[in-house]
Amino acid sequence: MSLPKYKIVVIPDRPVTLDALAHRAGVHPRFIEQLVDLGLILPAGREGATLMFDPSCLPRLRMIGRMRKTLGINLAGISVILDLLDRMYALQRDYESLRGRI
Repeated sequence: MSLPKYKIVVIPDRPVTLDALAHRAGVHPRFIEQLVDLGLILPAGREGATLMFDPSCLPRLRMIGRMRKTLGINLAGISVILDLLDRMYALQRDYESLRGRI
């Protein structure tokens, strides 16, 4: 019997704190704050003074980390790439929606 290749992470549906998100992504909380300041990650809201995040931003955060570490892309370049990807995904959703009408 072979062991699983990847660790399975169960992400709850409720918002998580900045520290919890940083821990799950393996980054420093200050780095996430920097990404929020640049508009690369959007918080779901606040509970008092604590930033809260939707767990669905974890894959995006991990993608940002991979682009920085593996490809050596700076945050300005990552911003452009993510903007283009967001636009591409929106166009793809629109295409699939229009295709379904035919």
